[in-house]
Order: sequence, then C-alpha cells, then structure tokens
Amino acid sequence: MGTSARESLVLLGILGAGAGLLVLAPIVRVPYPILLVLGGLALGFVPGIPHVALRPDVVLVAIVPPLLYSSAFFTSLRDLRRNARSLSILAIGLVLATVVVVAAVAHATISGLSWPVCFVLGALVAPTDAVAASAIAERLGIPHRLAAIIEGESLVNDATALVAYRFAVAAVLTGTFSLSHATWRFVVDVLGGVAVGLAVGLVLRQIRRRLNHSPTEIAIALLSGYFAYLPAQALGVSAFLAVVTVGVYVGWYTPELTTVETRLQGDAVWSILTFLLNALLFGLVGLQLRPILDSLSGRPVGTLIADAAIVSGTVIVTRLALAYPITYVPRMIPRIRAADPPPPWQWPTLVGWTGLRGAITLAAALALPLTTRAGNPFPERDLLIYLAFSVIVATLVLQGLSLPLVIRLLHLEEDGTSAKEETKARWHAAEAALARLEELSGEDWVRDDTAERLRGLYGFRQRRLSARFDAADDGAIEQQSQSYQRLRRELLNAERAAVVELRRQGRINDDVMNRVQRDLDLEDARLDV
Repeated sequence: MGTSARESLVLLGILGAGAGLLVLAPIVRVPYPILLVLGGLALGFVPGIPHVALRPDVVLVAIVPPLLYSSAFFTSLRDLRRNARSLSILAIGLVLATVVVVAAVAHATISGLSWPVCFVLGALVAPTDAVAASAIAERLGIPHRLAAIIEGESLVNDATALVAYRFAVAAVLTGTFSLSHATWRFVVDVLGGVAVGLAVGLVLRQIRRRLNHSPTEIAIALLSGYFAYLPAQALGVSAFLAVVTVGVYVGWYTPELTTVETRLQGDAVWSILTFLLNALLFGLVGLQLRPILDSLSGRPVGTLIADAAIVSGTVIVTRLALAYPITYVPRMIPRIRAADPPPPWQWPTLVGWTGLRGAITLAAALALPLTTRAGNPFPERDLLIYLAFSVIVATLVLQGLSLPLVIRLLHLEEDGTSAKEETKARWHAAEAALARLEELSGEDWVRDDTAERLRGLYGFRQRRLSARFDAADDGAIEQQSQSYQRLRRELLNAERAAVVELRRQGRINDDVMNRVQRDLDLEDARLDV
C-alpha cells in the first residue's frame, strides 16, 4: 500500500476515533478536543503508523478559517461589547507580558538561546487557541459572562501574538529590530484586519439578501471564512481578525437574511463540519509528537523534559499571576468600578487556568524558516517546535483535564443567565404572536375556532414560561407540559412506525417517507421548547 493511501487511512481513522471519543467525552467528563489530542499522541507511537505531516499552510488556510468563523458567528456581539475592556487587556497586555516573561525565563535557563530566538519562543506560546476555547468553554458549566470572556479573548489575541512573532523572526533573520515599526505594524494589522472583515461582511450581506436558495446560502456561509482570510493575508494584515470580524458581522445580521429552511439546514451542516474539522485538527496535533522527538534524538532526554517543564510552567504561572491585576486594577478607578463591579476571586482564577494553546501555536512553530538570510540554519528551530508542542500538550492536557475539578473546587456553576434570557425571549415572542392574532381576528379569512385554538396555545405557552421562574408555582403547569410531551412523543413514534411500514410494503416511495418523517422530526424537536 502506498504512503499516501496509508496516510489517508490514518486520517480516516482519526475521524472515526473522533466520533467514538465524542460519545465518550460526556461519560468521562473530559472535553473532546483533549481526548482527541491524547488519542493522537497514543496513535503516533503505534508501530507501523505513518507520519502525517501537519503543514502550516494546511492548518492556517484550510482548517482554521471555517472553525474560527463558526466560533465568531455564534459569538454574541453584545458580550464582546460588554467585555471589551477585559478582552483588550487580555488580548494585548497579557499576550505581550507572556512574550516578555517567557523570553526572559528561557534566556536565563535554556543554554544556547539568543534573545531574538527567546522572543520567537515567547510569541509562539503567547496566544490562546480559539478553537480549543470554543470547544471547551461551552461545556464548562460556568457563569455566562465568564465563559464569554474566555472564548472572546481567544478570538482576538492572535493578532498581537502573530505581530510579535513576525518581528521576532525578522530579528533572527536580519539581526535588527525596531520597536516603533513593530508598534505601527500592530496598529495596521488590527485595523486592516477589521476593515477587510467589515468589507467582506458588507458584500456577503448584500449577496445573501438577494438569495433565496438554501444550498447556495449555506455554501457561501461555509466559504465566508476564506473570503475574509485570503484577501487579508494577501494585503499583509491580520487574517484571523478579518475572519472574526466577518463572522461576528454576518452572525448579527443572519436572522434577517435567511429563511427557516436555510437556518435549519445550516445549523446541521455547521455542527457536522466543525466536529469533523476539530477531530482532524486535534488528532493531527497529537500525531506530531513522534516526529518532533525524532528531530531531537541527539539531545539529552532529561534536558528536554526540564526545558519543556520550565517553559510550560512559565506560561501557566504568568497567566495565573496576571489574571488578578488585569481583573481588579482597572476597577480601582471609581467610574469603572461603579459601572462594572469587581467579580469574585474565583473568576480571575478560572480565567488564569484556561489559557489553552492549540493549532495556531503549532502551525506558527512549523512555519519557522529553515534558514536565515545569510544561509545559515534557523537557530534552534527543532527545539522551538518541541517547546511549543510541549506547551500545547501541557495546557490542553494538564489544564484541560483538571478544569472540571478546578470548577468544582471554585464552586462555580451556571448562573442561569442564558436560560432566563431564553425564557424572556420566548415569552415576548408569544406576546407578539397574541397581539398579531388580535389584529387579524377580524379578517374574513380567519376562522373563529382556529383563532381561539391558537389563543389557547400561546396563552398556555406564556403561563408555562412564566412558571419556570415563579417561586410560588407548584409545578402543575410544568407537569401538565411534561405529560403532553410524553404522550405526543408516543404518538409521533407510532406515526413514524406506520410510515416506515408503508415504505417496507412498497405502498409509498422513499421520497414520500423522507418528507413525512422530516415533518414528524420537526414536531418532535419542537416539543423540547
């Protein structure tokens, strides 16, 4: 069997294992990206498994844009605005502080690393990973705002880290560095990335407003991340910020641009695509350990372990130590404290413990040049890749696996914010429906019995929603609803069985069965509301 065929089998195996690990994750209470990395690590040492190279261009161009777009698309613009100060400090201040501290510690403890090379290392391990954060934050079961900060930070900190990375690499290649030029480049990167994202978002909004064809709209949505990433990359500005910007922008306007059919189909497609890409990405990350270790076979194992522990520990401790002043120092200003009171100490503790690194760090490390402009090998390139990978494993595995325990020890739990807002939204939607029903009740085409039945339906829905947060409620309405749900599902199951039996007898064709079954499934899904 050829190498490419064997590599294809490995990739297929990763996807298959990913499906199994997705089922296992809630049972063992471990976020599935971490299980995927562990699975990839184990698979990499199985004899006969071919090495599947993780090319930086494949990661950054093919895999990351749709995942980043999906995370941004489903991110709340309101939450980003509300947490703008915290996110800015985390995305700029914490990233730059991490770069400096890691560089200083590496220079002091790892022999043979020059200052420019140490700053390259600091820039590599500074950004948290948006894909890992999104995949894990939604499963943490923590207060809504805290989850929004953790996820939002990872969406916007890549620009800072990659500018630092670019200039640190340039200093290694040329031997020169300009702080003023780096600062100007950072401003251009950020503003340019946002501008490209907004421009692409405006174009997509106009296009989708004129479309009424679900497959085409979904295809455009799947490609939207690339539509922003590639022009931004060509212009030399932050491609990641461009993707995030277009994702947030399109996500805000999508409810008024799409039909019911497009939203239903699109949600299903995105769910499958993000799972497959996550499985592929984190599985491949795990597979990279063996070839990285092979490239360092001439170095003492003890030294490698010590270096990895020092750098990983520095990354973790730096974030933990700075999470508290980042949270509380700005609130020493009375105006800020009055508008946004200080959170409990558990919040910065968890923010400090959720600095997960991932594919962006590894892709940037693998993208390091092979030689300097003088033609010499890039200094300690293999060691930098190894140390970057060590930080990824340490943060994803050590911190990721311990998150459920840390959350329990901190006594953090969901505050019910999202559930309350959802109930509020559904109540007001029912109120709007009743108001519209009253407006239409005098129309000739509206039957009295139909209007009365709908009035009762929406009235019951409002009473049930109100009862969810009514301390005086005795649960009678909820029990009535649960009884209805159970009975209705029994009847829907009977309908499904009858339709399948008709298809088996040859009395209806598959198209008819699929259409009827789809309607029954939609009714079933509606019962959960």
